[in-house]
Amino acid sequence: MNKTNFTNTLYTNDNLYILNGLNSNLVDLIYLDPPFNSKRMYSAPIGSKAAGKSFKDIWTWQDVNIYYLETLAENFPALARFIGTIGRLHSKAMMAYLTYMTQRIVQMHRVLKDTGSLYLHCDPTASHYLKIVLDEIFGKNNFRNEITWKRNEIWKKYATSRYDMAADIIFFYTKTDNYIFKPQFIKSTNDPSNSYKLVDKDGRKYQTVLITGHKSLGRSSNYYEYKGYTPEYGWTVDKEKLIEMDKQGLLIWKDGVCKRYKKYLDERTEVINNVWSDIVSARGKERTGQPTQKPLALLHRIIEASSNEGDLVLDPFCGCATTLVAAQQLGRKWIGIDIDRASHLLVDRLSEDANMFKDFVDRTDIPQRSDVTILPITPTSKKEIKARLYKEQNGICNGCGVAMEERHFHIDHIIPEAIGGGSYYENYQLLCGHCNSIKGQRPMEYLRMKIQAREKLLKEEIIFGE
Repeated sequence: MNKTNFTNTLYTNDNLYILNGLNSNLVDLIYLDPPFNSKRMYSAPIGSKAAGKSFKDIWTWQDVNIYYLETLAENFPALARFIGTIGRLHSKAMMAYLTYMTQRIVQMHRVLKDTGSLYLHCDPTASHYLKIVLDEIFGKNNFRNEITWKRNEIWKKYATSRYDMAADIIFFYTKTDNYIFKPQFIKSTNDPSNSYKLVDKDGRKYQTVLITGHKSLGRSSNYYEYKGYTPEYGWTVDKEKLIEMDKQGLLIWKDGVCKRYKKYLDERTEVINNVWSDIVSARGKERTGQPTQKPLALLHRIIEASSNEGDLVLDPFCGCATTLVAAQQLGRKWIGIDIDRASHLLVDRLSEDANMFKDFVDRTDIPQRSDVTILPITPTSKKEIKARLYKEQNGICNGCGVAMEERHFHIDHIIPEAIGGGSYYENYQLLCGHCNSIKGQRPMEYLRMKIQAREKLLKEEIIFGE
C-alpha cells in the first residue's frame, strides 16, 4: 500500500480481522482508545450527533477469538502464562479483556513501521496489566512515557470514600530506538523567579531582556546597523527578526539606543512534560454525544509529536472519528476501524471540516495483505502446495498428529478466510480428512479442543474398562 496514492479508509468490522489483513510495516503512528473494562454500558444521549451509538465495556470469554488465543500461547508463552494468572489474581473478566487486547496489540506491533510509535489510552482499571503486555510485545526498552491526562471534568457527584478520578493514562511506546518525536510547547503563565514585575497599559506582565551582545560574551555574529544604531557587540537576533519585533512594539529605545526588549509572561513557552493538564474533555460544538469521546486537541498533540505530514495514522477503535479528523486536519493519511459505528457521524464530522469527506473510502470487507505472495489453491498449484506442506509437516496431520500418505491429506486455511485468513502459503496446513471435517471454517483451537475432549473420553473408557 503506497502512501502517496493511499485513500483514507474506514473499516467497519472486528479490528482483529482488519489488522490481520493489513501489511506489515505499514503505518507510522497508532493511537488507540479501547474499552477500559470498566464494567459499564455506555450510550450516547438522545438528540446528540451520536444518538443510537452504544457499547458495552463488560468482558467475557465470548469476546475472545479462540484461534488467536492459541497463537498467543505459541508465540508469547510467558505472556500467555501471565494472562492465565490474572483469572486468579483479579477475575475471569479481566483475563478475557487482557487476552482480547493482547491479540490486537500483537497485530498492531506487526503493522507499525520501525520508525513508528503507539499511544495506548487507558485508565487505572487495567493500566498496570496492559503495561506488562506492552513491555513484552514492544520490549521494555521501547517504553518512552506514561502520560497522565487530567481531563478537568467537573463532577456532579463527589466521591466520599476515595479521591475523585479526573485523569486517564496514555502509554507511549516505539517500535525501535529510531523513531519520530518532536517536542511540543505550550504557553506558560508560571513565573517561578518572580521576574515579570513590570506591567504595561493593557495589564500584561513583562520583563526587559538584553537584545544586544555583551563584552563578557564577545561580539555577536549579528553585527549590523538598524535605525542608525549599531551595538558595540552586535544584536542577539538577525535583522529580519529584529524588524518584526520592532513592528510589534517590543523594542525599548532611549536616545536612539536600543539594548533591551519586552518579554511578556503570557508569551513564555515551556516544553510539555508527561502531565497534560491544559487540554480539557471535548465540549461545546466539538461534542458529539459519543460516549468516552476524546478532544481534538489531545490527538493534535500526539499526531504532531510523533508523525510528519503525509504519514499514515491508524486508530483501531476509532469511535466517532476524532483521530481521523485530527489526522486529516494536520495533513496525515488515516485508517480507522470500528466494529459498530453511527455511520452518519463520521460523514458529518468530516464534511463539516473543510469538506474532507471527498477523500474517504468506507469498507466492511476484510483487506488482503499484499506483502505476502498470494497463492490460491488451483488444480495447478494444489499438487505443489500439498507436496511442500507434506514435507514440512513430516507427513503428520497438523491436528491429530497421525501419519499417513500424502494423498489422504486436505489443504486447510489455518486462519479461516471468513475471519481474515488469506490465501497465501504461510496460512496453509495439511489436515487428515477427519480433522478437516471437524474444523471446517472454524479456528484451529476448536479442532484442538475437540481432539482433547476425544482423548479424555478415550482415557476414561480405558480406566473404566480396567
